Amino acid sequence: MTNLGVQPLCMESYGSRSAQHYRALPDGRLDCIPEGPQNRGFRSLREIFMLVFLPQGYPESVSSDYLAYQIWDTVQAFASSITGTLATQAVLKGVGVGDEASTVTAATVTWILKDGTGMLGRILFAWSKGSKLDCDAKQWRLFADVLNDMAILMEILAPAFPACFTLIVCISGFFKCIVGVAGGATRAALTMHQARRDNMADVSAKDGSQETLVNLAGLFFSLLLIPLVADNLRLTYSLYGLFTALHLYANYRAVRSVCMETLNRARLRLVLRHFLQRGKVLGPALANPQEPLVPGFQQELRMNLGIPLHTVVSRVADFQKALEGNATNHLIFFNRAAGTVSILLHRLAGSVDVIKACTHAFLLEVLLYQDVAMSALEEESLLDLQRRLREDHSEPENKDSTAISETHQLLDKIFPKFLAGLTAAGWVTDRNLLGPDEWRMDWTIPEKKTL
Repeated sequence: MTNLGVQPLCMESYGSRSAQHYRALPDGRLDCIPEGPQNRGFRSLREIFMLVFLPQGYPESVSSDYLAYQIWDTVQAFASSITGTLATQAVLKGVGVGDEASTVTAATVTWILKDGTGMLGRILFAWSKGSKLDCDAKQWRLFADVLNDMAILMEILAPAFPACFTLIVCISGFFKCIVGVAGGATRAALTMHQARRDNMADVSAKDGSQETLVNLAGLFFSLLLIPLVADNLRLTYSLYGLFTALHLYANYRAVRSVCMETLNRARLRLVLRHFLQRGKVLGPALANPQEPLVPGFQQELRMNLGIPLHTVVSRVADFQKALEGNATNHLIFFNRAAGTVSILLHRLAGSVDVIKACTHAFLLEVLLYQDVAMSALEEESLLDLQRRLREDHSEPENKDSTAISETHQLLDKIFPKFLAGLTAAGWVTDRNLLGPDEWRMDWTIPEKKTL
């Protein structure tokens, strides 16, 4: 308790964790008076734990979803540590540890093949999917954990098939290295989201400390577990099933707890549909729990964003038709038969232009495949345009170009309000996770001839 008879000189705080006052003593010394309970032993242990395992300035220095995500991430890491131990025991048994008939050379060759196959998988996966991991970090994080559990299951079952043991562990190694790439990349994306004071390195380092602590706990638990499962396959499989279920559930809860304020394709599609139906923009806290975690879910049109011109246009007339009346920094081409929307981006296109281009594609998708009756926004225009798009029996090329032209006009009406709603709802629009390719082009809109 502070002495109310003495006026404090000043007060200081350490984030929101603790505060203390200073007062002048009669002999001229400075006296520090902490606020709150005086149980220094308890406070010291708690503060030491927070300093070691949480980012400096927590909770202000991280996103609001940090604690929920880290709790579930800790649970999944512990479960993964246990199943990993079961897999390691099975692989060591499979390569001949404890078997007098096996040779060191055979075990070494198996291990080298396993590692080499994994390295190949790491390179191939990073080449094919590396640029997509930022855009759908939640989906790829969940994918990595499911694939990791599959790899562990293969390693546990491998000793039961000695003739195919090397092939099975090589495939498992291939999967695990894909898990390493996907898991590491998505962890970096989530760390960037959580770091709110340019403290990404600190958040990442403390995340590593938390994971090390969990793995250490899993190690001690495994030391008690290994003697029980050494020659008991039924118990091994039962424990694998139990901890895998816990691992997958914890991972699902972890990615569901993440609330990202940047727009990817799934979140933009959700927000736009709600905007057309209700006239209001969903905020990040409401949109993120609805984001699908399975790739391709709720996707009727395949969107190609930022592609070269020659992949969609072969005639000058088609290119000129796309330029007519277009005052945006994107060109859009619709192929109804193939179910694709292809978007070309101007060299000067910024983040808002990319968001507008994707909004255009999703608006076309809504008009073609969704019910716009009872829409709270431009209901008559939407219904009229939808009817004409669905009933137009002209040539396919003319039909598709008409759809693009008319949705351009509708987009010009609703996008300013939509963009203002995104900003007001808390979405970040100066950067995005919509995943455009790197192709950009220059074009000049032909001037209208005057008589």
